[in-house]
Amino acid sequence: MKTFSATPERGDFAFQMLIAPYKVSAETLADTRGYYGLKLTKHSPFGCVRDEEGHLYAFVRALNAPDSTPNPMKFIYQSSRVDGQTLRIDKARTASQAMTAMPERGLSEGAMCWQSVPGEEGNAWRIAASAERIHWKEEGLFDLSGALMGEGFQWYLPGPEWGMFYVSQLYELQGTCEGRLVKGAMALDQPYMVDGGAIHFRKDPIVNNKKHVAWWSFVTIYKDGTWDTGSFMVGHDHLGYAIFQNEKGEIRTTTDVEARVVHKQESWFAQSVTITVEGEEQWEFLPDRYGEMADFTGGFPVTAQQEGRWRRVGDTREPDRWFGWGESDLRNGTARNVPGREL
Repeated sequence: MKTFSATPERGDFAFQMLIAPYKVSAETLADTRGYYGLKLTKHSPFGCVRDEEGHLYAFVRALNAPDSTPNPMKFIYQSSRVDGQTLRIDKARTASQAMTAMPERGLSEGAMCWQSVPGEEGNAWRIAASAERIHWKEEGLFDLSGALMGEGFQWYLPGPEWGMFYVSQLYELQGTCEGRLVKGAMALDQPYMVDGGAIHFRKDPIVNNKKHVAWWSFVTIYKDGTWDTGSFMVGHDHLGYAIFQNEKGEIRTTTDVEARVVHKQESWFAQSVTITVEGEEQWEFLPDRYGEMADFTGGFPVTAQQEGRWRRVGDTREPDRWFGWGESDLRNGTARNVPGREL
């Protein structure tokens, strides 16, 4: 049972959230209608893949919705081969791709498709997503595709002024990147916000109110063919959700989730993250040796974006491919209602 240390005002639910799975379809991905008085801001595909030498490649693109308010994100491509130490923005390869402020969009052959505008500067790109698969091709850079992992998921956060409805689906990925064979996974997210809202930027009820300490989505596919997917957020007041799925078709959700983040000495990045679900089940983050997205800190987004692997504590299965892109924010603290600090 929740305990309230302070009584909120009318319309303020102290950052309590709803969480549930949802049935993915090309038609729902194409739909631009709003929900709960909130507008679709964009689709946000982002993922990580690894080559046979363990080097890491990460990429994100903004597929802005009609009549939306963009944030500074357009397209970013990162690689651990830039300096051999961690994920750095590959400025030359990023700049070679079309930036596409507003993509062409439409249903085609059972998939929702987004693509660059003919004639714009930079290499063309195309993304096609459905209830079965996704295919993301950036000409001259990568060609990746894979199957939907389980069901989609959705969460809703009401607020007296700013709310958020957030929808996501997770896909595994295989293909080529910079001419190398790679495999990994990705998310395709859709945030809905108040008019003029842009995630991580403007009228964001979580980021602009400095509420969250950890937020991740992950996919882990094991060598024995089993898999886990999940997503969670933990923050201040009653902010928090978790959803987990597996190859058995089991889907579990809760808002009873806590986190403990230990940051590296004098660093924005996490050394370890542990979440506790309903007081007993624990999951842990294993940071990738190349996983710190160093060029984001101090820029946009301001949170410390980081890649690694999530596993349930004590799980000894051997992973084959995985994705665990998320963020912590030292400025907001290291656990629920634990104050943060600046470096």
